[in-house]
Amino acid sequence: MTTHAHRPATPLSTHDTTRIDDLRIKAVRPLITPAILQEWLPTPEAAQQLVEASRAAISRVLHGQDDRLVVVVGPCSIHDHDQAMDYARQLKREADALAADLLVVMRVYFEKPRTTVGWKGYINDPHLDGSFAINEGLEMARALLLDVLALGLPVGTEFLDLLSPQFISDLVSWGAIGARTTESQSHRQLASGLSCPVGFKNGTDGGVKVASDAILAASAPHAFMGMTKMGQSAIFETRGNDDCHVILRGGKQPNYQKADVDAACAMLQAAGLREQVMIDVSHANSSKQHARQIVVAHEVAQQIAAGDARITGLMIESHLEEGRQDIVAGQALKPGVSVTDACISMAQTVPVLQDLAAAVRARRALARG
Repeated sequence: MTTHAHRPATPLSTHDTTRIDDLRIKAVRPLITPAILQEWLPTPEAAQQLVEASRAAISRVLHGQDDRLVVVVGPCSIHDHDQAMDYARQLKREADALAADLLVVMRVYFEKPRTTVGWKGYINDPHLDGSFAINEGLEMARALLLDVLALGLPVGTEFLDLLSPQFISDLVSWGAIGARTTESQSHRQLASGLSCPVGFKNGTDGGVKVASDAILAASAPHAFMGMTKMGQSAIFETRGNDDCHVILRGGKQPNYQKADVDAACAMLQAAGLREQVMIDVSHANSSKQHARQIVVAHEVAQQIAAGDARITGLMIESHLEEGRQDIVAGQALKPGVSVTDACISMAQTVPVLQDLAAAVRARRALARG
């Protein structure tokens, strides 16, 4: 029998590697498995039907078979279950009222990419105190998704960590890959295996090509290492995801105007991809001024009303109350106010949704001649 040169015949079981291994690891704690969490918090049949139906509906919009506008709207980040549910109940009323024109998906973001450091989100630090109770965070996140789905409202989230999707992705109708991770091969591979439609944001510099490249990559099959629902390392082979699209979120300057949509769609066409965009009215498109989302959304609505069918979706950062606040130890948080990016209030959001619905009706009337 041939012995491989790189594999010692006798395991060096007592070999001391402490000089070179785990030098910067402070602690290693056990992680719950996705299978156990799903046993504790299973998906009811009604929720399965809602996720399946809403994913299919979003896919139809992306493939030009449904002329409604997908609107992903909700808090920049979730930090409180009850406040999130209060928001969800109010949004559900609007979603039902506008269902003929808008396909509303609640933004339920649990993971926050940080430019340097800061609170990393509900899963990573659910108690907002640096205790990093990640097992609790995963359970709290799944419980919230199930509660929102029980209202009949589909949810969308950003996939940032590469393992966390195994805990919650069965409940998600639409996913985003953020501007900082669109260029990441690992996230493109992840998207190729996700069961939901996925939007890739343009790069932080405003470059759309990274998002176009990401769509091409995610539509192809991949093989990569990951974790199964039973918590075991495995090699995953994906089929590729044909329900991916670009999200224009601005860069060094906004990129939501008709000329920007034209340029993005020309790039997509050159790559052999569908000419369609979702526009994020927050971030650089509102110059980080949360109230400008209202202005930007209205300008996008005007483009839609003028007949632009390439705009298939919109993203809005919206919470119960307007603005943002910092997490300060020992200081109570104001209810309904974001702890990450500033949001518009629900009262400000309702007219924006009505404006967008009217724009869709105008676009539909033009298409019918």
